[in-house]
Amino acid sequence: MDQLLRLLDEHGLRLIEQPGPSRGGYRPASATIRVSPGMSARTTCSVIAHELGHAVLGHEPTDDPAIRARQERRADEWAARLLIAPHAYAEAEAMRSGHPASIAFDLGVAVDLVLAYQRLLRRVGDVTYVAPRLGTGQWAHRAVSA
Repeated sequence: MDQLLRLLDEHGLRLIEQPGPSRGGYRPASATIRVSPGMSARTTCSVIAHELGHAVLGHEPTDDPAIRARQERRADEWAARLLIAPHAYAEAEAMRSGHPASIAFDLGVAVDLVLAYQRLLRRVGDVTYVAPRLGTGQWAHRAVSA
């Protein structure tokens, strides 16, 4: 949580706890991130990271469902990379046979973020890459299965 609070401060964002139509929200006009009261610590951290992703990625509110879906996916992936360490994910995945809810519990994040993290993985033989791009050495993390 301390890391998230520092990032909020670095980006000039204000955090408020207030009920709303969803678990959280980002308001660019007021540089505010809202979280709903009464959520578990892991859900609260996941929601803050997701909304912080919207802010850092420069997302603006839109009525276009395709753009909104893309923004939500990218915010989840940004939050997943922020909160999930590759070695911790690999350990949890091995222990939990890839079960997303169990992995999420072990990592202290929401299931949505585990699913987003899994979308970032590319497996080639016994090697797993996180957020790979074309070209040698173009990945966020690389691990070889034992």
